[in-house]
Amino acid sequence: MPRRALLTGLTGQDGWYLTDHLLSSGYDVFGLVRPGDVAPAPPGATVVEGDLVDGSTLREALKAAEPHEVYNLAGISSVAMSWTEPVVTAEVNGLGALRLIEAVRDHCQASGEQVRIVQASSAEIFGHATAPQDESTPIAPITPYGATKAFAHHLVSVYRSAGVSVSSAILFNHESARRPPTFVTRRITQFAARVAGGATDRLRLGNLDARRDWGWAGDYARAMHLIAQHPEPDDFVIATGISRSVGDFVAAAFAHVGVTEWREHVEIDPALVRPSDPGEQRGNAAKAHTVLGWRPSVTFAEMVGEMVDADLGALRSTDR
Repeated sequence: MPRRALLTGLTGQDGWYLTDHLLSSGYDVFGLVRPGDVAPAPPGATVVEGDLVDGSTLREALKAAEPHEVYNLAGISSVAMSWTEPVVTAEVNGLGALRLIEAVRDHCQASGEQVRIVQASSAEIFGHATAPQDESTPIAPITPYGATKAFAHHLVSVYRSAGVSVSSAILFNHESARRPPTFVTRRITQFAARVAGGATDRLRLGNLDARRDWGWAGDYARAMHLIAQHPEPDDFVIATGISRSVGDFVAAAFAHVGVTEWREHVEIDPALVRPSDPGEQRGNAAKAHTVLGWRPSVTFAEMVGEMVDADLGALRSTDR
């Protein structure tokens, strides 16, 4: 019988890539979708309605899927939104993870079967920690988003010590053409495509010096699957090990469309600077390399180019 996986956040970027990877690996994939969510679901996945803020729906989803593996990808992933909606962010990212782990534990006790959980954590749990950050780096978040992810990360450790098979994938920034346009990386690639089409307005950005470790989302989905296959539940940093500034990301996007003088197209907006922002996030994924055999397969330039090409294609289809 095929292995079965239940994903929260099915319609998000990571949900799409992980679904594609699992289906190609012979899995039956079930995905949790909030009632009323109109975002398209990945083809081949079985949609199950449910919500991280409602534990009863999580239990029903587990009954419907009878999964061997559960991946918690859902949540509010915008750091900026966590400053404007901190309570909602905590309810979904923090308490939502707790409800899911509890539901899985109850399901395992009732069925007598073991279910492996992978919690999608974040580099934001490390705050201002000196780079590179790894699994031993002290957890000291400086944003509401980071604090909610830190709470969930601690829960993983607590429940794992109590016998639940739950692992944490500490994901550094990962992007793709499926990243929503509310994220700065997608705003950058969309604007680069517009400049290639003759746009003359300016792209408003905040801190160009913030440094992030950017990888391709498909590689990070593959890493989460490898974590679920590891015999012992554990925590793994997933990162490229190379940090680049927001300015570097802009330069790469504009270079892809043949524009070298990108600064004349950019305007710094103080309103877009976050109240608190980590200086450099750069992960050390040596443990994932050694234990899981995972390494990224897509370069930074290839990832940015893919995103820009997708936006160029969208513009061309609109102009027809």
